Amino acid sequence: MIRNIPLIIAGSFASLPLAAQDWRVHEMTRPHPATAPAVPTARADRPPPGAVVLFNGTDLSRWRSDDSLPARWIVGKGYFEARPGTGTLTTVDSFGDMQLHLEWAAPAAAKGAGQDRGNSGVFLMGRYELQILDSWRNDTYSDGQAGSMYGQHPPLYNAALPPGTWQRYDVFFRRPRFGAAGELTEPARVTVLHNGVPVQNSVVLRGPTTWLARAPYEAHPDRLPFGLQDHGHAVRFRNVWVRPLPEGDAPPPPLALRPFTDQERQTLAGRYGAATVADSAGRLWLDLGDGAMPLVAAAAGGFSIEGVDAAVEFEPGAVNTLVLTVGGVKIRWR
Repeated sequence: MIRNIPLIIAGSFASLPLAAQDWRVHEMTRPHPATAPAVPTARADRPPPGAVVLFNGTDLSRWRSDDSLPARWIVGKGYFEARPGTGTLTTVDSFGDMQLHLEWAAPAAAKGAGQDRGNSGVFLMGRYELQILDSWRNDTYSDGQAGSMYGQHPPLYNAALPPGTWQRYDVFFRRPRFGAAGELTEPARVTVLHNGVPVQNSVVLRGPTTWLARAPYEAHPDRLPFGLQDHGHAVRFRNVWVRPLPEGDAPPPPLALRPFTDQERQTLAGRYGAATVADSAGRLWLDLGDGAMPLVAAAAGGFSIEGVDAAVEFEPGAVNTLVLTVGGVKIRWR
């Protein structure tokens, strides 16, 4: 149904800023999202179609050491393990916006306390750390425990399982955006499920994560490898895959408009059945019974509702007719 839905034109939403160049509401030419098969709950941990599998259970060919040499971590039966002292493990591939799934297990023999127990981390784009830690009955600062965005956002819940138990992270990461001059236009955001529990809910990252400091954003490429930290503990990993996510809309082409002519304002204003077109403040306004909406005139011809992909046509005849086309459907008032 289109009619009988209140059109909020000037109410409490009027103060919300719009981008200087944005898609119109219901824009039919706006690119549609690609179809992605739903993953049954029982298979949620398996790589979906289009995912990049980063560990096949047998080798580390999709990884390298942070010194660009071949990966030197230990490969076991269906898992790989941090080898203390060999450095961070980094993906060969680069990623931007992504869905990341990985499973990890802290050493079964719990040793140490605080940050010195089952410590590793996922460095998104090599800069933004999702902490891995044995947080089972282990006291440490809240923005450094498992599921935290290190030094910035503590987890909403402590969802840790006992050491030696396989745990899983499902990460949804939106990279930061930078302008042509390197200025930050949009900070990074991340959502994390730890063992199915939401521990980060679309949090905004203030910059790269660091120890004992807060670092500002610095412009970097749109796609970068991510890394797994060697923090001196034999943390294990398995079932690691990434689904790159679409980057979202590009700005639409500009819509060329023109002023209404005096003749248009005089001849088109009037009643069209239950619809009314009014001439006010040098432009035309359409009221379908839910409040006046400003019309705009395209330079190439034709009219539409301002900010909406809704064509408005006037058909002269014995009884003047107004035709509204929205979403490919024509509605007539006469």
